[in-house]
Order: sequence, then structure tokens, then C-alpha cells
Amino acid sequence: MKRVEGKVVVVTGGSLGIGKASAIMLAREGAKVAVTDIKDKEGQEVIGEIEAFGGIAKYWRLDTSDEDAVQQVFSEISGEFGPISVLVNNAGISGANKPTHELTREEWESLFSVNVTGVFFCTKHAIPHMQKHGSGSIINMSSIYGIIGAADLPPYHASKGAIRAMSKNDAILYAKEKIRVNSVHPAFIWTPLVEELAKNSPEGLEAFREKIDNLHPVGHVGEPDDIAYGVLYLASDESKFVTGSELIIDGGYLAQ
Repeated sequence: MKRVEGKVVVVTGGSLGIGKASAIMLAREGAKVAVTDIKDKEGQEVIGEIEAFGGIAKYWRLDTSDEDAVQQVFSEISGEFGPISVLVNNAGISGANKPTHELTREEWESLFSVNVTGVFFCTKHAIPHMQKHGSGSIINMSSIYGIIGAADLPPYHASKGAIRAMSKNDAILYAKEKIRVNSVHPAFIWTPLVEELAKNSPEGLEAFREKIDNLHPVGHVGEPDDIAYGVLYLASDESKFVTGSELIIDGGYLAQ
């Protein structure tokens, strides 16, 4: 079933992990997908995978913290595929993992420039396209760390909490224009970002994986497709009555 047939979708951070899984799934379900990232090789590989099953997709290099670049790329995407109707704000970094009092201003601001300001820029420049289209869905990738604390990654926690609040406020601002805004809150998902954290952890990759598996009542971390299915739902018209919501996909983590 083509659940998002005819929709023009932008996925930021679409070269790896959750972004890649979302781009592929949305394309399988009939969307025209613009994959954006700064990882060009991996991004082109995603396009190859999509084209191999007959999907429609194109890659654009995009640093979401650069507003001029966001405006230009979104204009090019609209020219290529038509007005943008779905935006998946997925691009993000984990940032420095040290106590708050040891963080530098540069470490704080470098993360916020991508995780928060980048979401703002992409939302700002997607909205006019959605207004032209007559409707839209903005899907902001937050985290369970946007809801709870875990005594690690202070800038990351703060950024994901900001995205949660931004989503609710924008949902109210644009509801009457049929532009929906929701946030997605994964627990640990085995992506390249999490794997890198595991490799750099004092206990090593295998012990880290076992530890985070045990944090989830279902007994294991999630896979990128687990989140991509949620993105697909929010991108589709099946969720036409859903805005300002938090979609928690966490293997029972927050139920504890």
C-alpha cells in the first residue's frame, strides 16, 4: 500500500541510521524523497538503494546549521519534486559527554547549532512550501532524553527538550493551516551514532551494548526501522488528527 504516495519529503541527516531507514521506507511507500546530509558517499548509497526498487529520490548536501544553504536546497527540492509536504528533522549530533560544569561554550553551541538551530532553520523554510501545498507534516526527531534525565550528555538532553517544546508550539501556530508538527522520542536505537558512543565508552562496545539492552523492558535496543515506521505514520494522512503529540518508541523504557 502506498501510504505516502505523491508526497514530497525532505529527510535531514538521511545518510545513516534513523534518517536512512526513514528515507527508504517513505520511498517504498510512494513518496518522492530528498535525502540531505553532509555525508555525501553514504547519501548517494541511500539513493542507489531507493532507485534499485523503483523509488524516487535525490541527494542534496546540506549543513542544516547554515540558513542560506537550507533555503537554497529547499528551493531546489521544490523545483525538482514540487512543494515540500513532509519534513523529517532528523539531523543531529550527540555532542560532548561531560558534566555541565566542565562543558565549554563552544561544545554547547556547536551542538545547539545543529540539534536546535538546524531544526528551526529547516522548519522556517519548509513552512512556506507547505503553505503553498495547502498542508504539511513536520516530524521532529527528539529522544526520551528530551523527557527524562540520565546524568550524561547535558547539551544533548537540553537540545532534545527544546525540540519537544518547539514541536508543541509550532503545532498550535500552524494547525489552522493544516500543517501538523509532532516529535518522535526514541530510546536507544542501534545506529552509527550509538555504536560510536559504545566504542568510545570505558567498558567497550559489547559491555555497553549489553548494558543498554538491559535498560529496556523488552530486553534489547531498537532498530532504525522501529522508528521509521513511526515516521511513516506521522508523514501519512493516517495521522491527520495528530499534532503537537509525542510519539514515544522506547521498548518500554519510560514505563519503568
